[in-house]
Amino acid sequence: MSRPVDYSRYTTFNITRRGASHAVLDLQMKAKNGKLPTAAHDGHWELSEIWRDIDQDDSVRAVVLRGEGMGFSGGGDLALVQDMASDFAVRTRVWKEARDLVYNVINCDKPIVSAMHGPAVGAGLVAGLLADISIAAKNAKIVDGHTRLGVAAGDHAAICWPLLCGMAKAKYYLMLCEAVTGEEAERIGLVSLAVDDDQLLDKAYEVADKLAAGSVTAIRWTKYSLNNWYRQAGPTFDTSLALEFMGFGGPDVHEGVASLRERRAPKY
Repeated sequence: MSRPVDYSRYTTFNITRRGASHAVLDLQMKAKNGKLPTAAHDGHWELSEIWRDIDQDDSVRAVVLRGEGMGFSGGGDLALVQDMASDFAVRTRVWKEARDLVYNVINCDKPIVSAMHGPAVGAGLVAGLLADISIAAKNAKIVDGHTRLGVAAGDHAAICWPLLCGMAKAKYYLMLCEAVTGEEAERIGLVSLAVDDDQLLDKAYEVADKLAAGSVTAIRWTKYSLNNWYRQAGPTFDTSLALEFMGFGGPDVHEGVASLRERRAPKY
């Protein structure tokens, strides 16, 4: 039996219900200062944890994940990154959250639709690309910024990029930290669909409504079986995440943070 879920404890999301039976949960990551959603201490934990509650909430039949303001997600808050680089306890806590974020999205039995516009970076991008149906605005800017920061591309990169777009493209974009437009992301298979910017939310809601109206067991069990491809890559993901967080204890991340604060190219 489904247990009641109190979503009010999540302060970094705007959470609403959609549809006649309120079966579609609309998760909007809140923008910082009206600009971009960023994952600070609380936000990073909430983004990893909320999927556990959604998994247990049988009143939810589909989820839409989107961003507020100028883009889908702006990456990690630099204060959080600095704390991770200088404090072992913070680093180990965030490592666990980063691991949980990936596995909780994969294991959440509700179908997830992401609607990505503008910049899509960092922890938000993890959920955006691991969503069951990922929809991007054609002008969206998808970037895995780890190597620019001076750490290995951990998070979701090793578990899904090679499977979605192939090893050659994955290495190109991840090692060079190159941006991918939504239109190009659809072409190479990194996202499910790319649509005009003004059609993004309508399309995401249309897909979520169709999922919510479908056979609950058929859709959930299809997701579960297909996500075994990701589960098979679990050891690869665990290694990449460990190497990423080893990097947060090294010297390059300090130059990466400084270069971002000073808006200049890093000097490694």
